[in-house]
Amino acid sequence: NSFFLTMKWQALLFSLVFYLGPVIGQISYSIPEEMPSGSLVGNIAQDLGLDTKRLKSGRARVYTGDGVEYIELNGERGLLLIKERIDREALCRQTTPCALHFQIILENPMEFYSVTVEIIDINDNPPTFEKSEVTFKISESAVIGGKFVLDRAIDLDVGKNGLQKYELKPTDNFVLKGDSQGSGTEKAEMILQKPLDREKEESISLVLTAFDGGDPQMSGTIRIFITVLDVNDNAPVFTQSTYTATVFENAPEGTVVTSVSASDADHGSNGRIKYSITNKVIVIGQIDYEKTKLFQIDIEATDNGGLSDSSKILLDVTDVNDNSPQLKILSKSDAILEDSPESTVIAMLSVNDPDSDRNGEFLPNLTTTATGGTYWIEDTTFSSGRENTSRLLFCSLSRNMH
Repeated sequence: NSFFLTMKWQALLFSLVFYLGPVIGQISYSIPEEMPSGSLVGNIAQDLGLDTKRLKSGRARVYTGDGVEYIELNGERGLLLIKERIDREALCRQTTPCALHFQIILENPMEFYSVTVEIIDINDNPPTFEKSEVTFKISESAVIGGKFVLDRAIDLDVGKNGLQKYELKPTDNFVLKGDSQGSGTEKAEMILQKPLDREKEESISLVLTAFDGGDPQMSGTIRIFITVLDVNDNAPVFTQSTYTATVFENAPEGTVVTSVSASDADHGSNGRIKYSITNKVIVIGQIDYEKTKLFQIDIEATDNGGLSDSSKILLDVTDVNDNSPQLKILSKSDAILEDSPESTVIAMLSVNDPDSDRNGEFLPNLTTTATGGTYWIEDTTFSSGRENTSRLLFCSLSRNMH
């Protein structure tokens, strides 16, 4: 459907080597998420300058590397089509840009083309709060400017379709903190701007609304109920506004990663602090760097008078070498003519290691027992996922067979 399809393409064809060898092409498309099965992604044959007869004779096929095929090739028409409906949030979560990477493989002669399909977010998720309502108990002696941390909204969409701002009504006693109304904010805090008087008003009801920036705009709400108590003039204060720490993937359960601390100048019960979670960060499940590289934990410290402060913990996951290189044969020749010319490609292989940086590096090595001929490997690096790197290996004759 051309109305919903935004397609941009580029065909940058370049030769791996100056002699006889496989042709490598690269092309990109952009499509919105949630397109129905059978929808057009692009005319791959036309964009790459290929004849549909070549697609048939070369037994053209899609290779994804991980076995999940959201897009299929119609060889009869030379088109790329949606095979399964794509949910950008399920595929990439909050990662941007979100893209599918795969290759088109042909034989006789062997060729491959690298294809990237960017998945564009649509506004199909409203901001939502985990709870429908929240309660506060606040002393009437709470100081002007006191902060109260509110539940944050979650919007699975990204960019302008994601969470953009909050709105609090009415604003007689409380207003939102300035940065709670900025673009892309994650949390909201309300500020006491007018003294509370329990004798005049012992309970207050507010509504917090979260808005995204989509068209049409979507929103979600949470009700806030405040009970005004009689007396507390100091709020808890964290030692840091942001805590940072690192943790190795595969760290065993029970590992203490870091801890946080807040203090309250008040004495007695008004100086006792409760944390929204424990003030120690402990590993309770398996951590996998290949799935999650950074954790953010929001934490709140509240005293018995209802005053609070907030902080966040950023945990960087450190990669360890826990994945072996994976080798797959994409295509191979069943027989080789004795007068085959030098550089004739006889096999095409893909090698991938999910680990990152040096842990993901590998050195291809070819061992052969063939008589009268030798072989060599030409390798090419290409993107096949979000973070990891694959290498395409071409096994070729280094001299004529005799």
